[in-house]
Amino acid sequence: MHTPSTGKFAKCSLAALAAALYFGVGSFASAEMLVPEKDELKLGFIKLTDMAPLAIAYEKGFFEEEGLFVTLEPQANWKVLLDRVITGELDGAHMLAGQPLAATIGFGTKAHIVTPFSMDLNGNGITVSNEVWAMMKENIPLGDNGKPVHPIKADALKPVVDAFKAEGKPFNLGMVFPVSTHNYELRYWLAAGGIHPGFYSPENVTGQIRADALLSVTPPPQMPSTLEAGTIVGYSVGEPWNQAAVFKGIGVPVVTDYEIWKNNPEKVFGLTKEFTEKYPNTTVALTKALIRAAKWLDENNNANRAEAVEILSRSEYVGADAAVIANSMTGTFEYERGDKRDVPDFNVFFRHNATYPFYSDAIWYLTQMRRWGQIAEHKDDAWYAETAKSVYLPDIYMKAAGMLVEEGKAETGDFPFGTDGYRAPTSDFIDGVTFDAKAPNAYIDALKIGLKNGQTISGSDVVGG
Repeated sequence: MHTPSTGKFAKCSLAALAAALYFGVGSFASAEMLVPEKDELKLGFIKLTDMAPLAIAYEKGFFEEEGLFVTLEPQANWKVLLDRVITGELDGAHMLAGQPLAATIGFGTKAHIVTPFSMDLNGNGITVSNEVWAMMKENIPLGDNGKPVHPIKADALKPVVDAFKAEGKPFNLGMVFPVSTHNYELRYWLAAGGIHPGFYSPENVTGQIRADALLSVTPPPQMPSTLEAGTIVGYSVGEPWNQAAVFKGIGVPVVTDYEIWKNNPEKVFGLTKEFTEKYPNTTVALTKALIRAAKWLDENNNANRAEAVEILSRSEYVGADAAVIANSMTGTFEYERGDKRDVPDFNVFFRHNATYPFYSDAIWYLTQMRRWGQIAEHKDDAWYAETAKSVYLPDIYMKAAGMLVEEGKAETGDFPFGTDGYRAPTSDFIDGVTFDAKAPNAYIDALKIGLKNGQTISGSDVVGG
């Protein structure tokens, strides 16, 4: 069994000692004592830019330095990935933020999945076909430079959806999974523009009850080809698959998730609760390596991003052209061909406390599950807080962070020591509605379209409330 080297670590700073006192004596056990119970691991991912922390932790030797020998394995789709974590074929994986929450509450697959690490902020976009874009443009104001004014709201899409409906044509859109960030972001954007994206019910899990736009699952790498074939007229996906549509000339990204919800949480690193309890040192070591990778990705104003693009373009990782990945990974985003704009925070891996698993992030996803009927019955505010705390594990994160500070590999100011796990209320949404995670039901009720307090779906009707 391989054990980590017992190198000489930097002396604790006073700030690190203060942090140790905050979390309790012994919280920051010396890295020399952190011997992983299981040091050979297989981790899964989907071929998306935001799997970057895994690739970087591997390529830069951060896993090995934490005493771990890791194999990274791409998975066919999100369902297969989740199932393989549950069965133990994978020790952990790059996951949609909604997956651990949905599995734990029993929507779809039932299993207690947890996360000690949030992988990134932002990184998604919504793309439409050239035909739909041509129709939308008639409803979008132009700036002094002759280019569309951003952010583009779904108000500009509503007349297009209405035109399809008048002609008896379905308006089909792709998203990557029923509990994906992409599904909730697409639904949020559509609903903010008066387009109903449909409800779920226990009897009907299509998510298309009363829908104006019909959303269905398409695996991320297949999005461009499915759009080109005409099966869908748009999609919501992570990079590089929006930029791929631009390069192929088959579609136009109209809005990013940064514009839908500024600095929204994206993917997480998921494990079974059983794994974290059986292998606590291994879990902390994994978290340490991933924090180091995320920090490397963002440090010195993204100075390492060009190298990261080269690594991600390799076939064993994302396998897309480096130029396509670089279009968003290096601080820009191209909408219509030639309309490239600076979006420095399109991909964030460490800034803005991106890696800390905030309870408030979990609660936002739970509100959207309730809003669209995936959580069929009303839940009180306490349920949202309790569910978030059963899935998001900031104590493990803070133990890893404290050790990195102790070792001189990070600074105390890099981490939100002293937080209660909730971000401040924010109205940085495309519709301006304020989200306060400590009042989830009031937030749900403030949203124009969606289930409200006490309402359920019966057949195709909203009842109660």
